[in-house]
Amino acid sequence: MRSRAPSLAVPAPSVRPLALLWQLALALGLLLLLALPLRAAEPATAGTVPQEFTLENGLQVVVIEDRRAPVVTHMLWYRVGAADEPPGQSGIAHYLEHLMFKATDNMEEGEFSAVVEANGGRDNAFTSWDYTGYFQRVAADRLDLMMQMEADRMANLRIDLSDWLPERAVILEERGQVLESRPERVFSEQMRAALFQNHPYGIPIIGWRHEMETLDDVAAKEFYRAHYAPNNAILIVAGDVDTDAVRALAEEHYGPIPANPDIGPVARPMEPPHFAERRLIMRDGRVAQPFLNRVYLAPVRRAGDQAEAAAFQMLAALLGGSAQTSVLERALTHDRGIALSAWAGFNGNARDHGTFSLGVTPRPGTSLDEAEAALDDVLSEFIETGVDAEQFERVQMQIRAAAIYELDDAGARARTIGADLSVGLTLDDSLGWLETLLDVTPEQVIAAAQALDRNASVTGWLMGEEG
Repeated sequence: MRSRAPSLAVPAPSVRPLALLWQLALALGLLLLLALPLRAAEPATAGTVPQEFTLENGLQVVVIEDRRAPVVTHMLWYRVGAADEPPGQSGIAHYLEHLMFKATDNMEEGEFSAVVEANGGRDNAFTSWDYTGYFQRVAADRLDLMMQMEADRMANLRIDLSDWLPERAVILEERGQVLESRPERVFSEQMRAALFQNHPYGIPIIGWRHEMETLDDVAAKEFYRAHYAPNNAILIVAGDVDTDAVRALAEEHYGPIPANPDIGPVARPMEPPHFAERRLIMRDGRVAQPFLNRVYLAPVRRAGDQAEAAAFQMLAALLGGSAQTSVLERALTHDRGIALSAWAGFNGNARDHGTFSLGVTPRPGTSLDEAEAALDDVLSEFIETGVDAEQFERVQMQIRAAAIYELDDAGARARTIGADLSVGLTLDDSLGWLETLLDVTPEQVIAAAQALDRNASVTGWLMGEEG
């Protein structure tokens, strides 16, 4: 993502009477919401069901009508990310993301964001292993202008007219500030590199520094020409819009851009079978509080068949989730008193491989070895005793509540759908994910926990120099 001014952490203010009343109102609203049947219809304020169509040049378009405010989110997603980079050019996808804000045949360097800001909007971009996205949030009557500019840089980017060399310095500085200055992020980078033996998911999105230093305008232009085309993109428009009007604007601005006939199925190096558990220890004098993390290979959400991934998602919600429902938090923090925190997570929104993670930050006086043994003990006990029925129902309600709250944010819906479609899921898959989650049984959750394979995992300890 392009750099923004860092946010400053400030102490939480004391609770004032009005704020307390507001919190009570929110709590009451949540209780009423959770009291509804699990599969109640979506609220009328959530807008209409998203509509989908495809232009003749292959551009996939999804429209989410939501008329409650005269604003619109315009997002363009390309089905290409850091996992698609040529060998030796790690970071080129993210570098190109930065260069997309430079010159085109019709706009001067930096003019894109300046126009968005002049029209009262905001814009940004992001890169993952599987996709790259660009978005603007503006007044609804500025959608025509946003499409015009976004289509322009899809077809007419002029890196040769841009100051590309200083931008390379920017991404190198970004790596230093965002990643290398924080030992926990370097640790995470090392964990992924150890987990993926062959797949490019083990290469950092921002790139390895020694390869980033060699990136240039030629590499960026080649990557742009190979991947940036309408038949490799998804347009999501959400907000105060009409589907027919969006179709007309898309035909006008994106329709004339020819498809790239060379774009086809992406062939990536795949993971071989894993036969040995991996472990790593990282020491860094900046680490004040040691912790351990374990990451497993896990399934991904598959088009037309999301049940297996849904079971892992529910497992993560039960083991981790909120402080009130987390099995690990309750056992390690409250019951045994050996941890400051414990967590679990699942990421199945990927094209090739998902990940499942477990972790513990031990209390002072508890070693990482003791914390890891306790973590394994709690996981084994969970598998043996099964899922608590009341806890399972609470987690289902929390998941449903989160999904309903997302319906209240057209921009969030656009981002969720765009990410799903970019990794190969269908619109039906995206809209049906909540239903799939609610169909998961406790037995499927235990089966997912039993499927966690230590031979397909990496366990890492992060500690200070004297740890």
